[in-house]
Amino acid sequence: MPLFFWNDPGNKRYLDSYFDHYPGLWRHGDWIKITPRGGAIIYGRSDATINRYGIRMGTAEIYRVVEELPEVLDSMVVDLEYLGRESYMPLFVVLREGHSLDDKLKQYLCDKIRTRLSARHVPNEVFAAPEIPRTLTGKKMELPIKKLLLGAQIDKIANPDAMSNPGSLQWYADFAKRRG
Repeated sequence: MPLFFWNDPGNKRYLDSYFDHYPGLWRHGDWIKITPRGGAIIYGRSDATINRYGIRMGTAEIYRVVEELPEVLDSMVVDLEYLGRESYMPLFVVLREGHSLDDKLKQYLCDKIRTRLSARHVPNEVFAAPEIPRTLTGKKMELPIKKLLLGAQIDKIANPDAMSNPGSLQWYADFAKRRG
């Protein structure tokens, strides 16, 4: 457990990072469930690493395959496995102008992932999105979107001042509401 962050007056970033989710209790980033008998089941990382059905894969590998298609400008995938529930993995794609996400393109995307990577990493569904949320340094914001889709409030998942496109979050918040 880290003791503090450099250049963090009053430990604000440190406390927000590790103690915000459960006040007074340190949380590092692994999902864990305490059983009725007092035991613990550790499910693994809660970050953007995809561990689907026991096979780990970095999201960059999926992006490499998806974004090499001429129709796709950008993409983001999140695995919504949560404390042992079955995985649900949506893929969001931003399409180049003049293209639409029809069933044929969805199937083509899924087939490419299946043949080039793994059948276990084929998304459950593919959605066209207007843009992919990114940090100021250009990193895709997978973990905040995962939190949003798992029920977190939009104002709790990301600092808009640290984003290059903060307006993009609303589309995902609306998507989460529609999905229920």
